[in-house]
Amino acid sequence: MYVLEKEEADALLGWYRKNKRSFPWRDTGDPFDVWVSEIMLQQTRTEAVIGYFERFKKQIKDIEALSMIEEGQLLRLWEGLGYYSRARSLRKCALTLTERYGGKIPEDYEALLKLPGIGPYTAGAIMSIGFGRPYAAVDGNVLRVLSRYFALWEDIRLDSVRKSLEGCITDFYEREKIQDPSYIKDLSQAFMDLGAMICIPNGQARCEDCPLHKNCAAFCGSLTDQIPFRSKPKARKIVRRTLFIIRNGDTFLLRKRPDKGLLAGLYEFKGIDERLDRKQVNELLNKEGYDPLRVKKLPEAKHIFSHVEWHMDAYEIQIGNWDVPLKEDEVLVDKQELQKLAIPSAFKTYIDHYGLREERERV
Repeated sequence: MYVLEKEEADALLGWYRKNKRSFPWRDTGDPFDVWVSEIMLQQTRTEAVIGYFERFKKQIKDIEALSMIEEGQLLRLWEGLGYYSRARSLRKCALTLTERYGGKIPEDYEALLKLPGIGPYTAGAIMSIGFGRPYAAVDGNVLRVLSRYFALWEDIRLDSVRKSLEGCITDFYEREKIQDPSYIKDLSQAFMDLGAMICIPNGQARCEDCPLHKNCAAFCGSLTDQIPFRSKPKARKIVRRTLFIIRNGDTFLLRKRPDKGLLAGLYEFKGIDERLDRKQVNELLNKEGYDPLRVKKLPEAKHIFSHVEWHMDAYEIQIGNWDVPLKEDEVLVDKQELQKLAIPSAFKTYIDHYGLREERERV
């Protein structure tokens, strides 16, 4: 069992209160803000989340508003953050909170774990930062800080490592009989800020500025370039795609993706998971009944998901009319109507190419 001493925790707390970062969700006293921000921050840079959070809160101020918003409108607000299942889980969770808890977040760790989209880390963050209760919130920053402090050689991708460090923090609260909400809220965020600002990755830690460095095993052993150890993830699958941007003036043909799977329920340009040349594109268009006025090659684009990469070729297909019947999942939209649809950032190259988001408030 790893042991965090009170003297060290106090030193970290003092450092945090002098150096903490400022975020729109921090120190609001609202567990709703903690919950929403933590979901947004999953696999997303903090700086990128700030604008999204502010825009989100302008339209969705509380759980009731989140439970009532239409899914399409929510996904439009989420556009660009990626991992859209997070947004759907937020809304589903808000509906559950409305039905079971009167529109309030329960101050109960086990109850939180039963809610859609909330795992051990998010539950710990809500309990410790939102309510000031003695629970651990161990994210990537905290894993790095503590694995270096204790010179932990185990793979930090392992769930057992996360659990052991959670136990270290909760044991500290219990052993020291700490119940002060402000202490608990600040200590959780202190570990996070230390990892983001001082104990940074890739051996670049600014150890001399760290309030814990005198007793840090990795610093004392010159091991910060070796710890933490993180096993390599599986190589991403490369998918070659060809997009067909079919348009008549300022009207574009879009397709809604299936309700399950990657980018479920979002809108995209028609495409195929193959790399086609111009001749093959024309053959496919003719087979589908299109008689294009012009076929123009557009810039290539690449988008990286967690487990797959899309390498995209794209062709602009100019047509004179819409004689080809629309399929069930297809829609025709002009630039103004496009502002209301959620289109994944995977297609940003082509959205920007046509200025299809020029009316949108930039994040």
